[in-house]
Amino acid sequence: MWIKRDISDSIATNTDAIQVIRGPRQCGKSSLILHLDPEFKELSLDDPSLRQLAQNDPELFLSQFNTHKLFIDEAQYAPALFPSLKRKADLYKQEAKRNPQTIIRLTGSNQILMDRNVKESMAGRASFFDMNTLTVTEILAAKESSIQDIIFKGGWPELHATSHRNPKKYLDDYINSYVEKDIILSAGIQKSHEFLKFIKLLAGRTGCLLDLAHLASEVGVDSKTIKEWTSVLQRMHIIVLVPPFSSNLSSRLTKSPKVYFLDTGLASRLQGWTSAEPIITSPQQGALFENLVFSELFKLNLNFQFGYQIYHWRSRDGEEIDFLLQLNPNKFLFIEAKVSPQKTRNLADFPEVRKVFKNQIINLVVCHQEGKFTLDNQVPLAHLKKFIIKAIG
Repeated sequence: MWIKRDISDSIATNTDAIQVIRGPRQCGKSSLILHLDPEFKELSLDDPSLRQLAQNDPELFLSQFNTHKLFIDEAQYAPALFPSLKRKADLYKQEAKRNPQTIIRLTGSNQILMDRNVKESMAGRASFFDMNTLTVTEILAAKESSIQDIIFKGGWPELHATSHRNPKKYLDDYINSYVEKDIILSAGIQKSHEFLKFIKLLAGRTGCLLDLAHLASEVGVDSKTIKEWTSVLQRMHIIVLVPPFSSNLSSRLTKSPKVYFLDTGLASRLQGWTSAEPIITSPQQGALFENLVFSELFKLNLNFQFGYQIYHWRSRDGEEIDFLLQLNPNKFLFIEAKVSPQKTRNLADFPEVRKVFKNQIINLVVCHQEGKFTLDNQVPLAHLKKFIIKAIG
């Protein structure tokens, strides 16, 4: 079963000679490229012989494949290839009028290696697209599924496109291969046991303020190491730190970011869940649903290039709202994530909000997991995409 991706049109209509599609392993990058245009010639540098040729003789590697549509998967494994791609991109610009269809698409799942190779060589010469796992709306447009099932499975395409895969085994294999091996090796992490303990503790704190000192104490390393590991997970598109909103009008807002996983399936498995049902009655239900709402907001921003900023709101006096979206310089949207529909609080009840946003357009909604609208300013998660598009105007 093919699940349509929201990012498809942005990639398909782009005409730049070099296009870089980044994202974690198994999020669907290769499948999407070949689905959009089967004429692309696929070369995977997971193949040792191709990787060796691309690294040792990149010009020969590129000349061997006489095609105007070339797709190089896991391109980060051949850093010597990028200067040759840079020259090709410059040549394509000169030949654009004669040969406008020449396109090379590159994918890479190891963001540390990809960024290291791409930033200098491809600056100003490529279009960049960031992919992640499926959104809730992408899944529900293709099949019936409960929000609880999506929380547990996450957005991994293979778990939703086929019915025979065991989610627990799939996620275990992913953690073993990508998290325990790729990330640790590429980042040069020496304390692998402590790193795995760290990421499990982080999963248990999804939606919470990041406390480096407390994590360092529990893991048994120093705060500097925890900070470095957190940065690694951010660069590998595993987690996102959501900054607090700050304003010169208020010094009473917290300064700490909140941590979220980009995929709830990974977070739920790292927490130890083996199926969806027990999560419903667990203390982690609310935090994982909040994480799913964040993930949806973040991926929508990537897929449609909306450009809004995501913050959290928390004052030292206890005022707290899960998410604050800055849609434009004068338009803000507060979103609370609640498992069940609840009466929306009035923004007038938040003194710090009134103080900071005196002249801006603001609104507050509750996003919940039920499938239909219930009360005013209540948005089911399945309709969040339509709501955001309308709010942006």
